[in-house]
Amino acid sequence: MRAFLALETGRVFSGRLLGPLPTTGGEVVFHTGMTGYQEILTDPSYAGQIVVFTTAHLGNTGWQAGEDESDRIHPAGVVVRDLCRRSYHARSGGDLADALADAGVPLLTDVDTRALTMAIREEGTCRGVIGVGEPAELIVRARSLAPMAQCDWIGTVTGNRPGRLPASAAGGCPYTVSVLDCGAKGSILKRLAALGCDLRIHAADTLAAEVADGVDGVVVSNGPGDPASRPDLVETVRQLLDRGVPLFGICLGHQLLARALGGQTERLPFGHHGANHPVQDLTTGRVLITSQNHNYHVPPDSLDPTRARVTHLSLNDGSVEGLASVRLGAFSVQFHPEAAPGPHDGAGEFDRFIALMAGRRAARKEVAREATG
Repeated sequence: MRAFLALETGRVFSGRLLGPLPTTGGEVVFHTGMTGYQEILTDPSYAGQIVVFTTAHLGNTGWQAGEDESDRIHPAGVVVRDLCRRSYHARSGGDLADALADAGVPLLTDVDTRALTMAIREEGTCRGVIGVGEPAELIVRARSLAPMAQCDWIGTVTGNRPGRLPASAAGGCPYTVSVLDCGAKGSILKRLAALGCDLRIHAADTLAAEVADGVDGVVVSNGPGDPASRPDLVETVRQLLDRGVPLFGICLGHQLLARALGGQTERLPFGHHGANHPVQDLTTGRVLITSQNHNYHVPPDSLDPTRARVTHLSLNDGSVEGLASVRLGAFSVQFHPEAAPGPHDGAGEFDRFIALMAGRRAARKEVAREATG
């Protein structure tokens, strides 16, 4: 069935609609990765968005059991150029179109995604509507959608995971870690468990005292939406810092940490969504190729240098990709160190978190030894 993606800017792109027919709307973003669409679509960070895939051909690896990053598909809609209805992966148990249809997510195919991507790049991320009505009416509906910043998308994705995930490392369970789940990807949790962390997973509205109780460290996860829309989460992170527990922020968690340290966050023109973004580690000089998914960033001039220092920079646009507290045991990265999809250049950030917890444990043991000696 012929259908349209209408943008609030007045641009309209035609295509063929597969799956559910009801009109759907959301913030339109483009993703430049060529692989990993299943991980992308099940990433809670995409809640409320219409995802445009820039790769020309999508769907040839089907839909595989065990590859999801969460319990469901999160985008409001999906736009592709050419859809493959046949799976060529040995472990595939279905195809992309069927997975989206089962989830009630409309799929618009045969779209000029190159022209659409250029429109977003030139005019900025905007609201859009997928539907079969008159284009002029769809544009009006797109303009009437609530801005992303006015919606609590974190509240729609948090609290859906079991409260515990035991360590899976052969060496047992050396660390107990709380995860403040703002929409955490499964790969983040699996990576921590593989490093010997026994995870306690808390919904985003959990009090700081409960999150910090009896743990070696805290991870503030990725998630959707504007960090400024949840000042309560910023306050939670600030209280966690006051308690001195080692803290690691990822993506949205990075932005929340920045605001807790007195910094600000601003919207990027069209965000970073892809699996090949170069980032420089300012400490080592090493360049990492990273997986990214964010529409907001931390302006470096908003940070107080006596409280926070920049540790990583994007080599594409110079935006902040990592920071660390000057005096407190906390750090964060804007990119996704677990990848999924993407390269694993940033995986060392998990080791950095483990080292931070080990250092705190050793320091506390030394204090206890001196007190008894």
